[in-house]
Amino acid sequence: MATTQRRKLHPGRTLIIFLVVIAALYGVMAATHSWSPRLGLDLRGGTTITLTAGANDGKAPSKTSLEQARNIIQQRVNSLGVGESSVKTAGDRNIVVSAPNVDSEKLLNMVGQTAKLGFRFVYTEEQVDKSQAGPSASATASSGAAAPQGLPSAPSTEIPKASGLPSAPAGSGTGAQKYNDKSASSEAGRMKAAQSWQPSEEDQQKFQDYTCGDPSTQEENDPLVTCNREGTMKFLLSPVGIPGTLVTKSTAGIPDQGVSYVVNLQFNAIGTKSFSTATTALCSQQAPQNQFAIVLDGKVVSNPELNPQTSQGACPITSGEAQISGNFTQESADELSNILKYGALPLAFTASSVDNVSPTLGGEQLKAGLIAGLIGLILVAGYCILYYRGLGIVVISSLLIAGAGTYAAMVLLGESMGFTLSLAGVAGAIVAIGITADSFIVYFERIRDEIREGRTLRTALQTGWLKARGTIAMADGVSLLSAVILFILSVDQVKGFAFTLGLTTVIDLLICFFFTHPVVVLLGRTRFWGEGRRFSGLEARHMGVSELSLLGRRAARARARNSTAADTSVTDDGEEA
Repeated sequence: MATTQRRKLHPGRTLIIFLVVIAALYGVMAATHSWSPRLGLDLRGGTTITLTAGANDGKAPSKTSLEQARNIIQQRVNSLGVGESSVKTAGDRNIVVSAPNVDSEKLLNMVGQTAKLGFRFVYTEEQVDKSQAGPSASATASSGAAAPQGLPSAPSTEIPKASGLPSAPAGSGTGAQKYNDKSASSEAGRMKAAQSWQPSEEDQQKFQDYTCGDPSTQEENDPLVTCNREGTMKFLLSPVGIPGTLVTKSTAGIPDQGVSYVVNLQFNAIGTKSFSTATTALCSQQAPQNQFAIVLDGKVVSNPELNPQTSQGACPITSGEAQISGNFTQESADELSNILKYGALPLAFTASSVDNVSPTLGGEQLKAGLIAGLIGLILVAGYCILYYRGLGIVVISSLLIAGAGTYAAMVLLGESMGFTLSLAGVAGAIVAIGITADSFIVYFERIRDEIREGRTLRTALQTGWLKARGTIAMADGVSLLSAVILFILSVDQVKGFAFTLGLTTVIDLLICFFFTHPVVVLLGRTRFWGEGRRFSGLEARHMGVSELSLLGRRAARARARNSTAADTSVTDDGEEA
């Protein structure tokens, strides 16, 4: 005797849980005050910057250098959390940067800092305007794993000066030792030349006459008179002692047992030796000559001073790992970390054009796309109502829930991951309407096939689903695989299309399993659909079977259960044993 296997179905509970999840997504949107998705550059508008590489003896830069610069700029833009950004090479010396949802000035400050990053010794500094000066840009460099707390003051006792940064002789009229001798051909020679540099009377006069905002030299081989980016401090700096290319890693965060943000940096093997030599000289100096200036684009972005002695260890720093601490906020720490990480471009660039992109054209195209999507929805819903009659309510409600879930996902992904909706993404969402419609058709046609084979209506609703779900999962799996491969291999706007297509495909699977199927089972338990009444979409004539009542087959199916084990294994809990 065959053993009857019952599968307890709880479509009502499944449906309620799924709807609660959808409601929870909108609850998160309300809590974060996020009600609209981020729009891409073609829809919202944004900034496009064209960077032009400086001429090298009249020759264009090598393709390798230009591509390396493009990668660094791409990393800078990505560090801003910008989605749908585009960084492309154009011609033999241009890089075009396009990014939505970013202020043009902020983007220009990040990608427009095109000078090579360098560490210079501070010879002297001067506060420009005490009444407007904010927190000092100085910080503390330490060698330990933990950050020293606060900003230590300069040593109060006289410390003998090392030969690293000797003061210029009074009344010296000799020219400054230029950082272009043969000894600078190696990093050791570069550091030696920077350490032995002394300012001339001309350099000191330039320092006295300099006003923040005046142009500064960008040559690594020359001393530099400049200000910090806030324009509150003026500096006289040595030639570059350590180029930024020697920095291999930079991170920002709060260390263990710490209370404030710090920036950790790490040098490569050559940089470790140079930094050890530099800190050996700096540790024995008094302020301000115990500082090194981190210079980018001719401006001082930070000027940390060296602790002569801390609880974590003594100068010099020989490990190649340093920690800059000070009056950092999370934003300023991340900014300095990004500059150290992505600051060293292999080429010097100038911003040849900065354009704000208008969303007018994209807005018109978006309107046309939304109209096309609405027409597609109406046609799909109309076809299902005409062909499947009462079951069309399942199609319409499923499409509405799918639309609500997709919209919530786009909004929340925009807030958490920087996802932006572009015209290509809208196209992917429209394509998903067809994928969702295919799932309905597969399920409904399986139900019709089961009824034609002689099964009762309520049994056909379950057996039809068991046979349809594999086909639906396989079809959506192919679409999802295509979207993943396209996302990996494509660039720019095509990635937006692939991501949206993949997102809507996953949502279609969830809708079919946790909404459409439970709704169909619940409708099958009602008299209108369960008895196959007129216009329900499940009536006998519409199914292409005889006028024999579908409910009348229950007795025939009961007599056949003893000999047909396949039918007894899929009975609904509403069927009689």
